[in-house]
Amino acid sequence: MAQQLCHRTRSLLRLSAIVSSSSASSSLIPLSDSIIPRQQQQRAGFAGDALTVDVPVPFKAHKCDAPSLSVETSAQELLSFFKTMFTMRRMEIAADSLYKSKFIRGFCHLYDGQEAVCVGMEASLNQKDCIITAYRDHCIHLSRGGTLLEVFAELMGRKDGCSLGKGGSMHMYNKKGGFFGGNGIVGAQTPLGAGLAFAQKYLKVDGVTMTMYGDGAANQGQLFEAMNMAALWSLPVIFVCENNHYGMGTAEWRSAKSPEYYKRGDYVPGMKVDGMDCLAVKQAVKYAKEHALKNGPFVLEFDTYRYHGHSMSDPGSTYRTRDEISGVRQERDPIERIRKLLLSLEIASVSDLKTLEKEAKSEVDEALAKAKESPQPDTSELFSHIWVKGYGAEAYGADRKEVVVKLP
Repeated sequence: MAQQLCHRTRSLLRLSAIVSSSSASSSLIPLSDSIIPRQQQQRAGFAGDALTVDVPVPFKAHKCDAPSLSVETSAQELLSFFKTMFTMRRMEIAADSLYKSKFIRGFCHLYDGQEAVCVGMEASLNQKDCIITAYRDHCIHLSRGGTLLEVFAELMGRKDGCSLGKGGSMHMYNKKGGFFGGNGIVGAQTPLGAGLAFAQKYLKVDGVTMTMYGDGAANQGQLFEAMNMAALWSLPVIFVCENNHYGMGTAEWRSAKSPEYYKRGDYVPGMKVDGMDCLAVKQAVKYAKEHALKNGPFVLEFDTYRYHGHSMSDPGSTYRTRDEISGVRQERDPIERIRKLLLSLEIASVSDLKTLEKEAKSEVDEALAKAKESPQPDTSELFSHIWVKGYGAEAYGADRKEVVVKLP
């Protein structure tokens, strides 16, 4: 009995020893102190035991050397990966219910299945780095330091949303966290990402911009224009293709003659990565960031998968089989991978992870309840954030005579 209690205490100490400020990014969700008091955590000395884990799927490199398959991590980081991804998964499942209950109107694109991409990325980024993406953006907002309340309130068009309730699902935004959206036009964020990287270089900021897009946007002409300019000017931009294998309902092999998206940069080096493995993503982003800061653009293709359809209006089962979806869940699910790793390394027990899951569910439920209580934006907000104040601009009617309004 004494040995069992001792083992249980060590497990709980490990679980609660996440110190977010010590990690590369502060955006990974920290564990609550409620499991074990902070004084006991410090006495335990479990501040960050180093681990080395080999990722199973090799990197495929284009015009560069592949990084090592041995990834440095820690018990803290692995637990943080698990808690963060599980929270994201619960958040997206809750968003599904909100949409079906008509609390969310308009478009809604869910990210469940792809959590390892944004969580693994954050492990190699910091607040000097920027991210810009398309409209599947809820979890990326969370990974950049946003809150569950901000996401749920924004989804429902409420005042406490990250875009003040005026952006909705497709336009999450967090400038303080270096997250520039949330963009509704397919591929349009790619030249904007190159622009962010230009600003970083111009202002001598020691950071990179992660410019994210899907395989459905990979054939857009503006992407290649952005890559060309980025290469000419050696901009610190990483073009990130989240290849979930279906652009809306079209399989990649039907829309791309060459679906090796990591080679699409031609003269820009690239790499294909298992996007369902947090540690592989972390290692690849670390490598790409070092390259981009010294030599300019880099292309990363993350092989990933979405469980929901393209959007909530897409059942997601007309162009792929249910067996395919369940097969990915059973064999490649990013949360289950981390769960198995934590158990095999004896960092946590089954009951320990259940405790984290309950904590995450409680946090999601609490944030959702608060978001439902949040008021809608004032009607005056319809006219804010449209014009730059102080320019004295005038708006005219069609004939430029009858209606003239001086803007503030």
